[in-house]
Amino acid sequence: MDIANFTVEGAAHWSISSVGGEVAGAVAIVAETAADVAAREALLDDAMGPRRKAKSSEKLRRGRRPSEGLAFVARDASSAVAGTVRLWDVTLGEGGPAALLLGPLAVAPSLKSAGIGSALMRHAIAEAARLGHAAILLVGDEPYYGRFGFSAARTGSLAMPGPYERHRLLALELVDGALDGVQGTLKAAGRKLKAQELTSAA
Repeated sequence: MDIANFTVEGAAHWSISSVGGEVAGAVAIVAETAADVAAREALLDDAMGPRRKAKSSEKLRRGRRPSEGLAFVARDASSAVAGTVRLWDVTLGEGGPAALLLGPLAVAPSLKSAGIGSALMRHAIAEAARLGHAAILLVGDEPYYGRFGFSAARTGSLAMPGPYERHRLLALELVDGALDGVQGTLKAAGRKLKAQELTSAA
């Protein structure tokens, strides 16, 4: 699939084309709003199943807000939420440097293989770089995330706060050398949710 982007009134619009060049559809990637929460959670349940909140990454997200300006949804032609990605503030080890944890990335099951996940990833990485962040980490499959520059080459001395597969802890430097010498367990560093937000997120 070929994916081209253009910007209209602050939203990134992605035209998703087949190999032959015929436009198969278009999505708009925009900042997530409070009105998207129910649709986002339903999409995550459909795409990832009921055990998604038991993942080790969830320990770094629970009770926190996404990093400022780094929560996005993909809207299809009918404005329905077709995909989601959020990034979270973490520190790399005790007193270590700041970084971002990406995830979850999810696309509506009926739209998988349409290029929406790739569009969300490219937009999220570009925005994180624009906002001055130095590195992004995630837990995922390198054959997929490697196309965006992620690898396990710089994460050997880092750990997640719970069970995980070491080879799936991947990182992307947005600033050269940002991960030099980092070590220890990732720690949550984001803004905390307010009481009413915790209730709605449960």
